[in-house]
Amino acid sequence: MDFQLLVDIFPQVLLDGLILGFMYALIALGYTMVYGVLEFINFAHSEIFIVGAFAGVEILLGLKGAGWLDGLPWPLVLLLLLLAGMAVSGLLAVTVERIAYRPLRSAPRLIPLISAIGVSFFLQDLIRLVESIWRNAFNLVYPTLDALNLRFELTETIDVSVKSIVVIVAALGMLWVLHLLVNRTKIGTAIRAVAEDQAAASLMGIDVNRIISLTFFIGGVMGGAAGVLFGVQYGLINPYSGFIPGLKAFTAAVLGGIGNIPGAMLGGIVLGLLEAFAASYLSLLTGGAFGAEYKDIFAFSVLILILIFRPKGLLGEIVRERA
Repeated sequence: MDFQLLVDIFPQVLLDGLILGFMYALIALGYTMVYGVLEFINFAHSEIFIVGAFAGVEILLGLKGAGWLDGLPWPLVLLLLLLAGMAVSGLLAVTVERIAYRPLRSAPRLIPLISAIGVSFFLQDLIRLVESIWRNAFNLVYPTLDALNLRFELTETIDVSVKSIVVIVAALGMLWVLHLLVNRTKIGTAIRAVAEDQAAASLMGIDVNRIISLTFFIGGVMGGAAGVLFGVQYGLINPYSGFIPGLKAFTAAVLGGIGNIPGAMLGGIVLGLLEAFAASYLSLLTGGAFGAEYKDIFAFSVLILILIFRPKGLLGEIVRERA
């Protein structure tokens, strides 16, 4: 075993893990926002996330087809992609809540969960149908923005691309805005009131249905932004690309404490780091017996261990108290 190699690649692995972790954190916020209000796991969120990625690639392909892609500044293009992905995913999340979840709100918990799984499969096939009709293909490649692919050498063993920096900065910015929204605004107060007691919030004049729809919208917006950043970072998307990242983001939400916004961020970063270290070090530590293809085992092993030994997560689940 080459210990010097393990040390040399450590900074690069750490950076890759942080990028992946922030991606998981953004997706996990959709799960944790909805759970915090309704105590319900929206398993269709992984498809809402990938719809944002498709909205972004369609904008990019449209700009490229019109010949405008090279003439526009890349920050403006990226902002346009993010806004499109956030708007489409946010509206889709609200639509799903209104059609598939609201009529089942008073039903036993298993019923909405089954509905969420059904919506997930429906959205996968809907994306495939629409893209097959529209482009005769559903494996789409994000057109390259050359400026985002520029790389900077920080040391002899670590370099970072512009798009990696953009992912980290965008994720931190959106997490900060969400924190302010939930904790420093009247809307955030209303969301927390509905999460605490829907009946009491309604008696205080809060429109519970509107706040729940707004919560789904915010979660969808975060998922759509993550979808665009995912497409820009990794390049290739298809209708099923959201399934595994969505499961891992759910794992991150459980790891941090489901319903806990800072916990979603912490869980995403921890999970991203674990996966990056497993992908890079597993082969070196086992002499090639196990490779990067086994990294997913770590993500789901973490979920099992957390559910067994600390089901409330690292920072604790947000629990409603009753007087």
